[in-house]
Amino acid sequence: MSTATVLDARIPGSKSITNRALLLAAASPGRSRLVAPLVSDDTLAFRAALTDLGTGVRDVGDGGYGYGDGSGYGDGSGEVWQVTGSGVGPAGRGRVWCADAGTAARFLPPFVAVGHGETVFDGSEQLRARPLRPLLDALAGLGARVRGTGLPFTLTADGLAGGRVELDSGLSSQYLSGLLMAAPLMGGPLTVDVPRLVSRPYVDMTLALMRQFGARVEEDGGAITVHPGGYAATDLTIEPDASTASYFFAAAAVTGRTVRVRGLGTASLQGDTAFVDVLRLAGARVRRTGEWTEVTGTGGADAPLRGGFTVDMGDISDTFMTMAAIAPLADAPVTITGIAHARLKESDRIAAVAGNLRALGIRVEEGPDRITVHPGPTGPATIACHRDHRIAMSFSVLGLRAPGITLDDPACVAKTFPGFHEELGRLFG
Repeated sequence: MSTATVLDARIPGSKSITNRALLLAAASPGRSRLVAPLVSDDTLAFRAALTDLGTGVRDVGDGGYGYGDGSGYGDGSGEVWQVTGSGVGPAGRGRVWCADAGTAARFLPPFVAVGHGETVFDGSEQLRARPLRPLLDALAGLGARVRGTGLPFTLTADGLAGGRVELDSGLSSQYLSGLLMAAPLMGGPLTVDVPRLVSRPYVDMTLALMRQFGARVEEDGGAITVHPGGYAATDLTIEPDASTASYFFAAAAVTGRTVRVRGLGTASLQGDTAFVDVLRLAGARVRRTGEWTEVTGTGGADAPLRGGFTVDMGDISDTFMTMAAIAPLADAPVTITGIAHARLKESDRIAAVAGNLRALGIRVEEGPDRITVHPGPTGPATIACHRDHRIAMSFSVLGLRAPGITLDDPACVAKTFPGFHEELGRLFG
């Protein structure tokens, strides 16, 4: 396919990198600059929570990055955020509103715990339903005083000395990431024993970013040790969000087009770039360089995907819905395994995907940690989004091939990509 037919998708910055970088910059003494951050409900909630804790964050204008037309990789990502950190944990009494942002609820309590004072954490009803107890128990084990087992809770901090703690991260890797990022601000080394861990690539991302900001980290089997010594202010360019890119790569696969995402190459920090390998199983052609990733659908717009495979998507569970939503277009069943923790996200994502596919007339089988989707024609239906951005975006891709699909809450995509519908329309009509 010639370069003239390549569709350049403008994908906004990674939510996972943006919120980690915000925290690391807040924990660093001096000024850090974050170039092309994601501007969305979750990142703005995280940014607001940090400012409530005393961190200075301000816009310093368009840095001239991106496509040269002021658009960057997507909505607002031509911006530069300047973060002025203190190099220590927050001090004083305060309240933190996490909104719907799971990263705020999991990353900010350890940061507060290495400071001094009393802080009340709370969030939306949706976020209150998501588990926090393993993280709060670990903080209590290190010396913080915690009242409550989930949102809302009160944390009374007087610094943490470090030590050794066990943290079961079988429900969410964010518990571990949050604790590790606070560790350089503790009085001594912190060693975390991790008996169970899901979504390991997100922890690898955390460790890579911590090292970029100057932290000293060691791994030994199932234990991770972080040494004290703080961070150094660092300028960082945020790469496009690989989870968001999955919808546009999947759209290429189901329409026979070619989609390229610049800035998302072989050196990406994000494990969700492995989603293109799942599309390769489904028959798509994939090309990757150090600068970009490209997916081409095989055959014409009506050609089926290749099915008949089972794939473990536990490490990239934020993208399992993308594959499951387009699986009815395959020529044989597709089974996705290893995704039990996806039931504890913004919605019970396995149940939500299965229910919506059944509403479209598709045969689906589900288990505690798996889903099997059978091929077949779809009928018209209204998709129940459950206020979950990933449900809305995944079924929007299916809608490119399946007429009659509508969303009951299209605006919920603002959690990670406010301009999603416009960009999908720009590329595919």
